[in-house]
Amino acid sequence: MAAGPIAERNQDATVYVGGLDEKVTESLLWELFVQAGPVVNVHMPKDRVSLNHQGYGFVEFIGEEDADYAIRILNMIKLYGKPVRVNKASAHQKNLDVGANVFIGNLDPEVDEKLLYDTFSAFGVILQTPKIMRDPDSGNSKGFAFVNYASFEASDAAIDAMNGQYLCNRPISVSYAFKKDSKGERHGSAAERLLAAQNPLTQSDRPNQLFADAPPPSQPPAMPPPPPPPMAMPHMMSNMNMPPPGMPPGMGMPPPPQQFAPMPWGMPNAWPPMPPPGMPQGFPPQGFGPPPPPRPAPPPPPTY
Repeated sequence: MAAGPIAERNQDATVYVGGLDEKVTESLLWELFVQAGPVVNVHMPKDRVSLNHQGYGFVEFIGEEDADYAIRILNMIKLYGKPVRVNKASAHQKNLDVGANVFIGNLDPEVDEKLLYDTFSAFGVILQTPKIMRDPDSGNSKGFAFVNYASFEASDAAIDAMNGQYLCNRPISVSYAFKKDSKGERHGSAAERLLAAQNPLTQSDRPNQLFADAPPPSQPPAMPPPPPPPMAMPHMMSNMNMPPPGMPPGMGMPPPPQQFAPMPWGMPNAWPPMPPPGMPQGFPPQGFGPPPPPRPAPPPPPTY
């Protein structure tokens, strides 16, 4: 199962597996990773004296898509009680440590490495498995851990979003860790940030800015709303009586029909009925206007 020289491997289709227990074998890794895709070979470097593996190995797939799928589904699973780290096998991983080391305090005893990884990997690339400090005898958590990011953009976003948030019903504290062998100096200094900005290997590892509490990316300014329609002014109200287009000037809008008060009950209606619209005045049809005068009586017949 051992692979040939590193130069002959397809590095894009090879994953690095770290944090392995001493009981893990190459055949066990093969059976585990073949569930993600066809495996070409498995290699676990061994000590020349003890012939025991050194806690890590490499798994090569046929294609790069299989390697990416294995990273998504197998990263941080536990083998013999230890979470294993699965990522792309790259020779420049050791050069990505820019000092973006974050301290996480007040952890609940139930928080494990996988929960920390799933929570804090939303802000960016994590270089190593989150390190929970445990008691060497009992293995119980001491209540704090460290997460090492590949960029200060990711660590800044994690501190801003997660400091004071609840994890397993406990508010956690998130800040930059103290440097080793230093007198109270923390990571995240201006010198470290300057060196990280000059490292071209860190430019491809950008934080995930789609997290809910992460600082939003810069957006173009929104367009102003359209102005409201102009209100009718008093001097414009006088123009409402202008004739419609095509009507000769001097003929304004017709006046509204006059309203007359109803006649009192029992009083004869002194107003003649109006003719229908369109009939000229003075020619009312039958049934309109006053009744005609009575005809004269015929003369009596002559007598002889």
